[in-house]
Amino acid sequence: MGTLQRTILIVLLGALSLHLSITLAVAQGSKKVAISRAQEPGETIKINSNLVEVPVSVTDADGRPVRNLTAGDFQLEENGARQQIVSLGNTARSPVEIALLFDITGSVYDLFQFERQAALRFLKDALKPNDAVSVFTIGAKPRLAQSRAVGVNKASAALMAVEPTKEPTSFYDAVVEASRYLRRTAAPGARRVIVVISDGEDMASAKNGLRDAVKEAQRAECTFYSINPSGPSIRLNKISLKGQDGMVTLATATGGAAFLPDGPEDLNDMFGRIAAELQAQYLLGYYSTDERADGRFRRITVRLPRRPDLRLRARPGYYASKT
Repeated sequence: MGTLQRTILIVLLGALSLHLSITLAVAQGSKKVAISRAQEPGETIKINSNLVEVPVSVTDADGRPVRNLTAGDFQLEENGARQQIVSLGNTARSPVEIALLFDITGSVYDLFQFERQAALRFLKDALKPNDAVSVFTIGAKPRLAQSRAVGVNKASAALMAVEPTKEPTSFYDAVVEASRYLRRTAAPGARRVIVVISDGEDMASAKNGLRDAVKEAQRAECTFYSINPSGPSIRLNKISLKGQDGMVTLATATGGAAFLPDGPEDLNDMFGRIAAELQAQYLLGYYSTDERADGRFRRITVRLPRRPDLRLRARPGYYASKT
């Protein structure tokens, strides 16, 4: 064998060895992260992993957000098994994808203008430059009034174009549609939030009930917030109480909150509390010790064992990926 042939053979063997090493390393690491990198400038880099991120809201006894906690303050379990928290994200910098659901039906007709002004103020206070918002109306059928838009201007214009009706309410159909929309369109790594202005009284949903709405919101990993403009008057009839109870169930199942202001003058304060909470949340990240891709619901428990004086809200679980 000549010198040139030996040189070529050595180069080929070296390349083969390097390829095998890289293949083995990727195979070993694929249990944690598989990366698909776009080659063209400006394209999205998609990262698929079993990293679970849990938005957590912590407030003091007066409802004010608490911002000075560390990862060591939290304890997290999945299906009863202790998990190691590997990251504590800064949600002040992480993007938010909001679906704003606006009730335009007869049951809230008299409060429509006040609701719209409060919602416009919320968008201006809550949205950061990279946040996105979609606007749905809740009527006889849910309607996408504004598709996903970054920034406040398009969403505000869409709200100003919405007009009240006296249609019946397809509340749960609207929540399901908004959840699925966020699941399809939200940017990777963004927190997904549904904000509803409604009394929650469902009269016309053709396809979905409360259980469907809870399941779809959990699958989309959305946090559900609601503001019921009806105030204490809901206690006068069972239909109104049932509507509020449904929104409380959705909020509890997703780590959000269901607000019932005393009157229309409190709407701005309720929106302000949601905006403040979104900017002060903790984002706990952990790699699940259960690596099965079985699509099952995994229960999450988050605690602050050393801070019993604080109040904590987090989603109670998530659906594992299914491959």
